Parts: sequence; C-alpha cells; structure tokens
Amino acid sequence: MPTASRCTAGFRRIDVIEAVRLRRPAILMLGMIGLSQIATAGGGSLQSEADNWPGFLGPTGTPVADNSGLPTSWSRAENVEWSTEIPGTGWSSPIVWGNRVFLTGATSEQPMKQPRLGVEFGNNYISELRAQGLTLAEAEQIADARDTEFRDAISIRLMLYCLDLESGELLWERTLYEGNPAVGRHLKNSFASETPVTDGKAVYAYFAHQGLYAYDFDGNQLWATPLKAYPVYLELGGGASPALHGDRIYILNDNNEASFIAAFDKHDGHELWRTPRVGLGDNHHSGWSSPFVWENDLRYELVTIGPTTAISYDMAGSELWRMGGMATMPIPTPFASDDHLYLVSGPPSSESRPIATVRAGARGDITMPEGATSSADVVWYDWRGGTYLSTPVLYEGKLYVLQHNGIIVKYDAGTGEVVYRSRIAPEARNFTASPWAYNGMVFCLSEEGDTYVIGTGDEYELLGVNRLDDFSLSTPAMVGDRLLLRTHHNLWSIRSLRSS
Repeated sequence: MPTASRCTAGFRRIDVIEAVRLRRPAILMLGMIGLSQIATAGGGSLQSEADNWPGFLGPTGTPVADNSGLPTSWSRAENVEWSTEIPGTGWSSPIVWGNRVFLTGATSEQPMKQPRLGVEFGNNYISELRAQGLTLAEAEQIADARDTEFRDAISIRLMLYCLDLESGELLWERTLYEGNPAVGRHLKNSFASETPVTDGKAVYAYFAHQGLYAYDFDGNQLWATPLKAYPVYLELGGGASPALHGDRIYILNDNNEASFIAAFDKHDGHELWRTPRVGLGDNHHSGWSSPFVWENDLRYELVTIGPTTAISYDMAGSELWRMGGMATMPIPTPFASDDHLYLVSGPPSSESRPIATVRAGARGDITMPEGATSSADVVWYDWRGGTYLSTPVLYEGKLYVLQHNGIIVKYDAGTGEVVYRSRIAPEARNFTASPWAYNGMVFCLSEEGDTYVIGTGDEYELLGVNRLDDFSLSTPAMVGDRLLLRTHHNLWSIRSLRSS
C-alpha cells in the first residue's frame, strides 16, 4: 500500500498507519464528541449540534470533550489515522458534521509570505534597523515591506474544502473568490483565518471584508453575499469567525472606519440588521475577536470584545451593557459557563489586560472602578490576567490561561483565586492556538507544532510532549475519538490506533 496518494489540486494524503511596548503587534490568531454516521443524502446529518464540532471552539464555545478514547500521545508516526496536505495557507480551524470535515484556505500562484515564530520579530527588526542609523519612519517602512502582504501585490483564491472524516480524502473543493484580497495581511495571519460554521445542512464561510458564502454538503453554492472592505489597523488582516444561532449568522467587523455587528439570514444571506459600534479604541478601532452567543437563564446575548471595550447586545442588535478597560488588541473570544461569562483581553503591553467574570442580567455601563476586583455585575476581575492570542479553556471548574510566551496560569473559575503559575517547559515560548481539554488533561499546542500535555492537579505537572514538527496556529476540533489538528501544511486525524 503506498504511503502517499494524489487526490486533486495539490492535495496529498499520507497514510501513516504503515509507516505596541508592542507597538506593532506581530499578530493574531485566531485564531478553536461522539460521532455516529447517521447521514442524509448529500452528506447532511440528522445529528444534533452537540454530536459534532460545528464552529470555532466547538458546540459550546469552549474546547472540551468527553470521550475516553481520545488520544493522549501522538507523533508523525504514532496514532495518526491520516494526514492530508492542504494547499496554500489558512489558519481557520476545521469543523465537522457527520462524516464531513470543512476548512478554508487561501492559495496563490505567487509566493506567499511565510509565518515566523513569536510576536516580537517585527519590533526586533525595527530596533535593528534603528541601530543602523535609520529613522523610525524608515525602519517601519522596511519592516512593513518584509512582514506585510499588501492587497495590491498578490492575487489569491479563497477556498472551501470538504474532506471525508474517516479517510481524509478530499471530497470537493470550491473557489469562493479569485483576485486581489480585499485587505492586506500580516505574515503571521492568513487570508483565511476565520473559521466557518455549519448547522448540518449547509456550511457558511466568512472572509472578513470579502463576503459570506453558503454551500450545501455536496458543494453546491446556495448563496453569496459580498461585503464592503474597510481599512484595518496596520494591514493586519481579518480573523473574527462568525457565530451561528437559530436561523441567523452573526458577524463582528471592528475596523478603522465603520465598525459594526450584523445579522444575516442563513437561508438566503440577506442582511437582517446592522448595529454600528461606537466608543471603541484609542489610536485604532480594529479587532479580531469572534462574537459569542451566550444562552443564560435570563436571556440570549450576543457578546463581543472590541478594542478597549466589551459590549453585549440582545439578539436584535440593541446594546445591553458595556465594559471599558479592555486591552487595545482584542483577539480572544468570550465564553461562558451557565450564568457566568468570561471576558479576556491582551496584549501584554496594555496597562489593563483583564479577565472579567460577568453575571447574567447586567445592564448599562459595568466598567470596573480602578482597583476594584468585584461588583454587583462582576464575580471577579483580574486587571492583568488576560491573554494576547489564545482563548482560555474552562475545565472541571478551573480556568487555564495560556500566555503567548509559554506561561500558563490556573485559576479557580468561581473565585478567581490563582492555583498556580508556571512556565510550560524551558523551550516552550511561542503559543497562538487556544488550549483544549479532555480525560483529566489540558493540551497546549505551540507554534512549532509541539503539544504539551498538562495534568489537572493543584500543582503544575507536565505529562508529555507530542511533536508534529510543523508550524501551527490553529485550534483543533474533537469529534468522537478523533482529534483534528491543522498545521501549516496538513490536516491531521489523530486517533488511538489499536492493533488489528
């Protein structure tokens, strides 16, 4: 049996069973279950959302699974069910419904700028250029030319891919757009960083400033809604994934001209309402955090984090409450447990980069007074506990907060008490993907492709390291006993393989 077979259009499937001061943030990323094969004609599923992985960070908005068969150790040659090469670059997460896996990507006939490790390389390069006698403006211009893919300098294809869950075979691919991108991107970002969503009948792909697209499970386009492009701070690109709730798709677009949140009808893609977002940011208004639908005992809320301000809306787009004091570069996504909502923001250079736990029912301005750690609407508040890139994971009553530099902090989720703070490992210093958890363990995927497995006791314990030796920024999906990990070049199905 061959170790590799061509699928189509650049796909390569490998069967391994045989063998800002961050003035210039170096980015973003975005950014995030038992499966039975009950498929309708055309690949749709009769399963519920909870049986699948329908969007970024999973069905509940926090990447936690409950399946004792999920793998705890892997490598390129261990517990890899299949690995499929994905053309181009994309940092969206895979999503799954039934036997279908969906993900997006961006390809080009031209060379695309490749990502680098960490967040400081841009600032370090500027410092090197300044030391050579260049002015700040000159140094920034040279750094921009190296680190930014400008929209008029490249032609791209925005792609939607559908793979078979059991084999990794490419079932179909569709080009959603071809031409110059609507906005540029930082090399640490991609033109396809927004994770699609699905309801089991259609898959909805959103590319910020480009458009919103719907396809059925056979790859037939249902509708396409073009969207206006707006300027983004420092040409960093997009990254906020859509939220799907009922018959509506919600998108959040914080930009430097006309920030808004909007709802679209999932049946035909027409815009139902749009609410301008005001009072965001100081020197810029762009953001990359995804919206979150919070279903609490009192109401449904559409929760967002923007530059310096978090805002919650009712499902018709009217503001319910807002909280100032957030950091200037919003990337982590809000999440909740019952009637407690968690807001997290960075980057580390911000004077205020809080973690806030909000009670259901808040209204009006709930900004915390300086130095306060709780209020009538806020259970607990840590002024400098937030993260720059990843969304924390809430697991078994504890909150695991992963910093981009490899520091992990464990909190009591109910009280905000710090259980421990530790460096993951001496060499572990670059993290973008959000941590996830199952079977009494927390998993942290580094940009180098190394997954650090951490115990859940009250003292920090590193249980192991699983290496794939490929760059990664994407948060995985978990379905049944499979872990789906996206790296720069491949999508991997990690599964405990039993001897036949």
